[in-house]
Amino acid sequence: MPKPISRTVFFVSDSTGLTAEALGHSLMGQFEQVEFKQIRIPFLDDMEKARDAVARINAQGEKDGMRSIVFSTLVNQEISDVVHAADAYSLSFFENFLVPLEKELGLQSSHTIGRSRDSTDSSDYKKRIEAINYTLAHDDGITDRDLAEADVILVAVSRCGKTPTSLYLAMQFGLKVANFPLIPEDFDRGYLPSSLERYRSKLFGLTIQPERLNQIREERRAASKYASLANCRYEIIEAENMMLREGIRWLDSSTKSIEEISTTILQELNLR
Repeated sequence: MPKPISRTVFFVSDSTGLTAEALGHSLMGQFEQVEFKQIRIPFLDDMEKARDAVARINAQGEKDGMRSIVFSTLVNQEISDVVHAADAYSLSFFENFLVPLEKELGLQSSHTIGRSRDSTDSSDYKKRIEAINYTLAHDDGITDRDLAEADVILVAVSRCGKTPTSLYLAMQFGLKVANFPLIPEDFDRGYLPSSLERYRSKLFGLTIQPERLNQIREERRAASKYASLANCRYEIIEAENMMLREGIRWLDSSTKSIEEISTTILQELNLR
């Protein structure tokens, strides 16, 4: 079996670096045979920090015996020029995308550092904060109060990915998400918890392969009935049968990323 290729990647930004990471991950995901060591350098907003970053990038390349890869979202041209003079392969989000877009639109962009941080007073930002608070308060069936406010209600057996999906939808899209575990008592009754009946149109289910669920639960509670493969199979079969009977849309999260799961939910429930 060939040894995997290893490369170091730097995400460099004058703000949080989330845009640089999103760009980098989208491209890096196309190279499954490469192991990427990821290093973040956020808030790089003056020349001294830029020179320090270059020294760090060059030192890493010497250590690896191979130049690093740099994904950057640096608006300040002088700082960008310094960083991109490093002995590395550099990809600039703004030079590759913003400059051509300026030409197409016939307009000059604002070139404002940390533009996204100006949004803290916007209604969208406040909506996200409210959504996160709501989602945390309605995690794992903690309460069934205020479900009328929910944009989505996720249902699944324990450890199918309800909580991370809920938080991603809240943080990324400002959606209020409640999630409820399906438990053996629900299967014995043969129907959903009564508190969810009124909100059937908001329900979305997650399932998972029993073998994968067994692995996840073993890490949490090894050698228990809860984690046993037989119990995992029982719960998954019962949960899927219930969702089929109740007409709940659902997907298998076994090999899906949080982003893929969330995008499917948005599409299936026609949410914006």
